[in-house]
Amino acid sequence: MLATPIYIICSPSPQVGKTLLARLVSEYLLLKNGTALSFDVNLKEPSLLDYLPNITETADVIDTYGKMQLMDPLIIHDRVAKVIDLGFHAFDEFFKMCEEIGFMKEAARCRVAPIILFVAGADRISFRGYEMLRRQIPAASLVTVHNEFVLCGGLPEAMDTERVLRIPALPLFLKRYIDRLSFSFTGYLRNEKDWSSELHQWIRRNYTMFRDLESNVMLRGPYRSRATNIESLRRTRVT
Repeated sequence: MLATPIYIICSPSPQVGKTLLARLVSEYLLLKNGTALSFDVNLKEPSLLDYLPNITETADVIDTYGKMQLMDPLIIHDRVAKVIDLGFHAFDEFFKMCEEIGFMKEAARCRVAPIILFVAGADRISFRGYEMLRRQIPAASLVTVHNEFVLCGGLPEAMDTERVLRIPALPLFLKRYIDRLSFSFTGYLRNEKDWSSELHQWIRRNYTMFRDLESNVMLRGPYRSRATNIESLRRTRVT
């Protein structure tokens, strides 16, 4: 692992599918790496902690102590991928803190790769939040997420950039099915024998997107030179 990825899943707007995305990413990382650590920064239930209690810790950015408790384990290249489910109430304070402490530069120095997954909404708050992140976050680390269940008519033009993850909408009965606290995406893949089912294909498609996204960030970020050197070394050995 060239760098330790941190997926920061965020939106200043409520009810855009943030926790659903955090669940998907967390379960994908568990399947891929065998381990993951998630942080739940939310006020309402059900939250990520309810779905994945074994790998999730609660956190807040209300005071200095809470901020330190959240940030300290993030700037460590320990090869344990992390997920932050950032509640809409904490959006402004979290990124204000990141700018004040120079989080992105410190993360790169420590070989940590933040990946900001901005879940788009259609309201003005979402537009303002997105523009703020564009000024603060390097383009290689900022990804817009289009949850088609929430934004049926497509992304606003200003957010429909090169780096977009599109989460297809599921039928309402399947959406209710996966919203159950006992539901596991990876468990479904392992137990459902019909690979052609809509939900099976939906989960596999999303997992594949996360895999490609992580590879792309590592190659486009400050870790690229090391990745190139490693690949050159491998080719030399093969030759």
